[in-house]
Amino acid sequence: MRCLSWRTEDDTRAFAAALAAALTAPPGCHSLGVELQGELGAGKTTLVRHLLQAMGVEGRIKSPTYAVVEPYTVTLPSAAGQARPEASPEASPETPPEVSPVDAAAGAHPAAWPVWHFDFYRFNDPAEWEDAGFRDIFASPGLKLVEWPEKAAGLLPPADLVLRIEVLDDTARAVQLLAQTPLGATLLKGLPA
Repeated sequence: MRCLSWRTEDDTRAFAAALAAALTAPPGCHSLGVELQGELGAGKTTLVRHLLQAMGVEGRIKSPTYAVVEPYTVTLPSAAGQARPEASPEASPETPPEVSPVDAAAGAHPAAWPVWHFDFYRFNDPAEWEDAGFRDIFASPGLKLVEWPEKAAGLLPPADLVLRIEVLDDTARAVQLLAQTPLGATLLKGLPA
């Protein structure tokens, strides 16, 4: 576990950029879960917006509060370390991008990596997660960013990394980072203190 302090939104933006670099650095991974915990107004969606922007998503990044999920596609560096152009907010949650056999054999990132931003705040029963068909998305490659994971308690797979954000005042936040898997521990080691 690691504890951080974000005094301003610029601190949040800087952390998001560091997290984006850790998530997209080769050899990287094809499936990763990040839970964002905290009260209303803690800055969970703000962090996700900064993270997606740092990952190359352009245009409006909407909160999934009413839609429950917003899909994106980001372009990752190749195994050779060269960035591939283009990031698109146009992804289909039902169809993750294909990984070429060459990339898969080399352990390289696919050209496009799906990212899903979930917000379960409006769930009244954890079974709504199952009823919505999210088990297939969570079993597929990609990054799953989950706000209000406790609303789907007992059904979500364990997140690799948990961020607990506590409001200190209008701009300051105390943040706990908790790795729950070996992949999460590797990510945590790669983040600045």
